[in-house]
Amino acid sequence: MNIALISASWHVDLLAGASGSCKNALAGHGTAEFTVPGALEIPLFAQTLARSGKYDAIIAFGLIVDGGIYRHEFVADAVISGMMRVQLDTGVPIFSCVLTPQHFDESEERLAYFRDHLVVKGGEVGKACLKMLSALNTISADSGPFSTGPFAKS
Repeated sequence: MNIALISASWHVDLLAGASGSCKNALAGHGTAEFTVPGALEIPLFAQTLARSGKYDAIIAFGLIVDGGIYRHEFVADAVISGMMRVQLDTGVPIFSCVLTPQHFDESEERLAYFRDHLVVKGGEVGKACLKMLSALNTISADSGPFSTGPFAKS
């Protein structure tokens, strides 16, 4: 399986733990890593990767924080809706480790909490990706994008 990982560059120090634990969960499968400027750029980049035909799945990493303005809710909705549209339009599963913490501040205690939390979420999204690809393979074992590779039925 070839799986693309897209990370937003904002809060990259926190997202590195998520993508690292995700890669550990995906050990033995091909991964390619990409960085985009921010979370809003994830859906378009995911669409481009999905349409390339090179990837069986895409996992996105981002952190959309409440900076004291109402805008973060619109950004979060646009990103998640965009990723959903990409997967439904292309048939390539898109997995989200794009989080929108309710109370984010940059105190050392809170940063440590989010760093640890993102490591857990990264591993979970990697495992979810493999489970979904396996499930998709069971319904399309004779044709389609999952008919070959490590999940194909012999």
